[in-house]
Amino acid sequence: MSSNSKKHLGHTARKRFGQNFLHDQNVIHNIVAAINPQNGQYLLEIGPGLGALTEPVAELVDKLTVVELDRDLAERLRHHPFLNHKLTIIEQDALRFNFREYFEELDLTDSQGVRVFGNLPYNISTPLMFHLFKFHDLVQDMHFMLQKEVVKRLCAAPNSKAYGRLTIMAQYYCQVMPVLEVPPSAFKPAPKVDSAVVRLVPYKQLPHPVKDIYWLNRVTTQAFNQRRKTLRNALSTLFSAEQLESLGIDLNARAENLALADYARLANWLYDSPPEVEKVEIDDLEDA
Repeated sequence: MSSNSKKHLGHTARKRFGQNFLHDQNVIHNIVAAINPQNGQYLLEIGPGLGALTEPVAELVDKLTVVELDRDLAERLRHHPFLNHKLTIIEQDALRFNFREYFEELDLTDSQGVRVFGNLPYNISTPLMFHLFKFHDLVQDMHFMLQKEVVKRLCAAPNSKAYGRLTIMAQYYCQVMPVLEVPPSAFKPAPKVDSAVVRLVPYKQLPHPVKDIYWLNRVTTQAFNQRRKTLRNALSTLFSAEQLESLGIDLNARAENLALADYARLANWLYDSPPEVEKVEIDDLEDA
């Protein structure tokens, strides 16, 4: 790929940051309309890049916070002729940023939450969503541009190939809705995949609360890492066949056959009767 095709508005996209810059004005208009930003709301954009969404959103509101890792892009926004006085720029890696600390400083009321949006770098989109789920209680909604395949997985229902750990964890915390599909031609450089925008609305009250999120993560990771196996075999280090049957689980079912409510029930049972297995770190970066 020539450097010209990677260049947009004088900035060369950096592969290590997974940069693809949105330039299609129709798509941009539709995304901003879906977000529907209002003055007085706490708005936070992750990865503003060259400001494709930042500019039209900032035209509608007086204040906007952005998190940008690329030093050149942060500097560019700092000197933007009409954005600079509206922006609070956090020059950090969103994956490592303590959103809870930042959100709590905002002194949010019970009825308010932070509205998060962004055209996320595809190489970090899954771990970044897992990171943000930890702060779900302080978020009103999230609108993200993602790979279309990831959006399919977020929105999937049981008994489908797209259904997996990402589905369970996203739907545990949020109501998930696809908003619009975006072709590669809307970006520069054009990615090799189709994209889509998704809306995630955190529940005020979790529909299937678990006593410890570790066990929900653990049981779904173990089930979906061996999704071709029956649950009797995939979960054999955590449950005996009798225990699974007593919890209403079909021993011949596979990971994608169980609903979120089933996984929550298994997680709560594990919390109450922890098996003699080592507690391992569940990696947000692994294929969810």
